[in-house]
Amino acid sequence: MTRTSFDLSRYRNIGIVAHVDAGKTTITERLLFYGGASHKIGEVHDGEAHMDYLEEERAHGITITAAATRMSWRDHTIQLLDTPGHVDFTIEVERSMRVLDGCVVVLDGVRGVEPQTETVWRQRSKFHLPALFFINKLDRPGADYQQALASIRKRLEAEPVPVTLPVGEDGVVHLIDRTLLRFAGEQGEEVISEPCPEDVWEGLSEARESLLLAAAEFDESLAELVLNDQPPSAEMLRAALRKGVLEGRIFPVFAGSALRNRGVQPLLDGVVEFLPSPTETPPATALTPEGESLQLSMSAKESLAALAFKVQLWDGRRHVFLRIYRGTLNAGDKVAFINSEGKTREEHAARLFEVDAGKRKRLDSAQPGQIVLVAGLRFAATGDTLCQPGHLLLLERIDARAPVLALAIEPASNEEEEKMLEVLDKLQQEDPTLKLEEDEETGQRLLKGMGELHLKMVLERMEREFQLHVRVGKPRVALRETLTRACAADSLIEREVEINRKPVSLKARLRLAIEPLTRGSGNRIILEPRLLPDGASLNDEQRNALAKAARELLQSGPLEGAPMEDAALSVEEVELFGPASTPDALRSALFKAGRQALEDGAVTVLRPIMLLETVVPAENIGGVLGDLQSRQAMILATETLGDTGVIRCEAALDRLLGYATELRGMTRGLGQFSMEFLRFDQG
Repeated sequence: MTRTSFDLSRYRNIGIVAHVDAGKTTITERLLFYGGASHKIGEVHDGEAHMDYLEEERAHGITITAAATRMSWRDHTIQLLDTPGHVDFTIEVERSMRVLDGCVVVLDGVRGVEPQTETVWRQRSKFHLPALFFINKLDRPGADYQQALASIRKRLEAEPVPVTLPVGEDGVVHLIDRTLLRFAGEQGEEVISEPCPEDVWEGLSEARESLLLAAAEFDESLAELVLNDQPPSAEMLRAALRKGVLEGRIFPVFAGSALRNRGVQPLLDGVVEFLPSPTETPPATALTPEGESLQLSMSAKESLAALAFKVQLWDGRRHVFLRIYRGTLNAGDKVAFINSEGKTREEHAARLFEVDAGKRKRLDSAQPGQIVLVAGLRFAATGDTLCQPGHLLLLERIDARAPVLALAIEPASNEEEEKMLEVLDKLQQEDPTLKLEEDEETGQRLLKGMGELHLKMVLERMEREFQLHVRVGKPRVALRETLTRACAADSLIEREVEINRKPVSLKARLRLAIEPLTRGSGNRIILEPRLLPDGASLNDEQRNALAKAARELLQSGPLEGAPMEDAALSVEEVELFGPASTPDALRSALFKAGRQALEDGAVTVLRPIMLLETVVPAENIGGVLGDLQSRQAMILATETLGDTGVIRCEAALDRLLGYATELRGMTRGLGQFSMEFLRFDQG
């Protein structure tokens, strides 16, 4: 076992994020090789990528789960999370961003910013992570470095600051050091640095000027040098740029081609030089069980505070990934946490591991700033805060989007039903966006997820890892319901029930109103009723019963039984009749009035609306546009990049089921698309 000791100032927790197929995992393979963490470069197209260790990842050539690893570079330790690029696995990016200190955003040099790039950028912005850009695939026909920079400004509303630029076929110019870098050796491991030739440097004067002006905003003495046309030192430039990066105002950009082993080492330098150590990030904020807010120091000597951000089955056993924010966690320590239901639990962190993709290395202890894997936690779930018993805290939980697609699922044989439920329970613990529910009308079990690919990967894992064969139905799109106009209703409940063989009277009257809200507002419940008779009051039990009934009412609309969306329910008047107005009586009155109001409220069905970007050969753009219009898609933009056509549109998810197969047929297998959930709407 290893006892960890390190200097936090020389530690970097970073993530690699990108749109699918931008070359994110290919870059990660180079980072690991140049950083000495792997002895050879594994290629995605050969199914040998070090970070894609699941069989499904190797078979499909995509990343579906965030993988952790670490490497050394210039006396720094870089802990890295390689995240999926496909929108179906966006929870992996969300929870990785939650625990990282910075990230590298990878762009395709031909396509620039793509839809999933925008999604991961919003996730980055949510957690205020400093970021670098790597513009990849600049060796490909149609690649355009300047166009990629323009797409960052336009679509991400960010200020890119080029640090390296592509020159010729095999080199990049470093604008800070004024050097020309070439990459030699069998794997590009040899970096040849030479002064940039004057004829090349003259053509880069505008880029160098932009770099100087960007840095000058963060250092007055540097600004004075720039105004007087005096060249600042490279160290001065780096310090100023670093300040701008840590403030989240500028984003250094690096150029290269990972597949051709070009430009990756300067990116590693950028990670060390510009991205923050754990001590340079704003302190994490936690709440006490009483609701008091406090900021956590990075001290290893104070009580433990660690966030469980991912549950993962490893060799069939449950493990939990933690980011430690305060205190020290030792193997065998008892930990306590408050779960999502508000209950306190205690258990033992039996073993600690440092992780390298699919491999583990035992640790004795872990300190603030580290991301580690823990075995022995049976109940800790994604979003729980692990603490020293008696010192409970709550860090901000991790949000998971609601699933948008469902499949009816049943075991291949009745004897395997219990096994199926057990396996799906394990998979749901791993993946908060995966849900197993029962259809109240048909009794069928529905497996719900973020898309067709998401559910396909789950089914493949069930068969490979657990040797479980299941039958599935056709995909069904998750729906929502909403009001098209305001409505109100008044109800009186008056009946006799028998409790413990004694007749009991239940009586209550209630008036409520339900109004539509603007799309995306969510639901709102207002419990401020006028009470009759005058002077009457609701006790806590009665008020809680009304609140719970209101939430349950909005969970099932009158048309499809789907949850209501964007509705404001207000309990306006309650008439009490002494002991007869029990919590059950009030609950029944609210349900009766609510159902009557919804039936009169012109409820309509909402479907998941997706943002779709389709990339096809330019010669096929007309046919693909016609097909999208036949699916009632709303075309937002079309453009041509070289011999490639790009179509952006919005379309209802149910009209896109099976689209991948049809697109391949229309484009002889050359077309591809990505889509992202936007909102529930009529469509």
